[in-house]
Amino acid sequence: MTAPARTRTSADLIRAEEPVLAHNYHPLPVVASRAEGTWVEDVEGRRYLDMLAGYSALNFGHRHPALVEAAHQQLDRLTLTSRAFHHDRLAEFAQRLAALTGLDMVLPMNTGAEAVESGIKVARKWAYEVKGVPADRATIVVAAENFHGRTTTIVSFSTDETARAGFGPFTPGFRIVPYNDLAALEAAVDETTAAVLIEPIQGEAGVVIPDDGYLAGVRELTRRRGCLFIADEIQSGLGRTGRTLAVEHEGVVPDMLLLGKALGGGIVPVSAVVARREVLAVLGPGSHGSTFGGNPLAAAVGTAVVSLLETGEFQARAATLGGVLRDGLTGLVGRGVVGFRARGLWAGVDVDPAVGTGREIGERLLAEGVLVKDTHGSTIRLAPPLTITEEELGTALRALGKVLGG
Repeated sequence: MTAPARTRTSADLIRAEEPVLAHNYHPLPVVASRAEGTWVEDVEGRRYLDMLAGYSALNFGHRHPALVEAAHQQLDRLTLTSRAFHHDRLAEFAQRLAALTGLDMVLPMNTGAEAVESGIKVARKWAYEVKGVPADRATIVVAAENFHGRTTTIVSFSTDETARAGFGPFTPGFRIVPYNDLAALEAAVDETTAAVLIEPIQGEAGVVIPDDGYLAGVRELTRRRGCLFIADEIQSGLGRTGRTLAVEHEGVVPDMLLLGKALGGGIVPVSAVVARREVLAVLGPGSHGSTFGGNPLAAAVGTAVVSLLETGEFQARAATLGGVLRDGLTGLVGRGVVGFRARGLWAGVDVDPAVGTGREIGERLLAEGVLVKDTHGSTIRLAPPLTITEEELGTALRALGKVLGG
């Protein structure tokens, strides 16, 4: 008889990656093999509470039944046509996404970085064709400590040297100002400015929330100075903060909205530029494209995501449970936590460096069956699926208190 193949352990699989995968990530030592809802199971059968949710790509949890069903049904019919032809799922997706966001037109793409790159291209073309900026002189104003992706153009206006080092020469045409500083923004905008591109809440920087009135001030400034307001809601959007969009906390409607991550339901990469009609109208046939952008499978899943958000249920859950999260973190301040910032089910937690680095706290929480991810220094991010229960949230907060020694 042939002996049964030995099941590969987590350690085996991690070692197997080392010689064949580029080392551009430093994951926690957990090897997921199954997941459902808020829970992830590794190859040995250990279960973990997911408090990261794929950086908000899994806002609706792992394998949400409605999203899996939409994908299954579409897989049996049609998956790809390219945009050389029409297909029967795209119009509904675009119509419902535009309606959900209060804007007019949709440019479907795949990844968040593609949405940002597309937004940059559209803003520049708008500046030349509508605003009248001289050719090749358009500028875009961005905020320091931003995170918009990792393409060469995007890292050109990053202030994170780890993201930039070794990747020059960099793309010109960007001006960097401090985040949450309207005076600096006003000084940077001139007749060449095509757009101001900001995250309503800076995620990678540690869930940095601007002062009340900042977003409304950006909207007023851009309107007054004749340039576009582009809101990158790839992490902050689609229910995460207790509203459909983070800009809604100040009643702001940008000229252009960048979406991704949760738009694909954790199943397929789906992103989009959603904008006013006169902004996206600058694109004509051949000026921009994507073979997979808006494919039938992506449109089916994206429509199912929009359907979940149209009820308001997930936004309400994020708002209500966000209060529980905030209360729990408040109780840890002075007990290993030196401060935090939270909105909805999203928080950046600053750990006392004497207690450990963010990476060390992540490893300790892993041993307690909770998955989080560090960001800069001793800051960790909490962004659980919006399907999390109050009991599960309590489990995560108690685990955090335990590993902090509080």
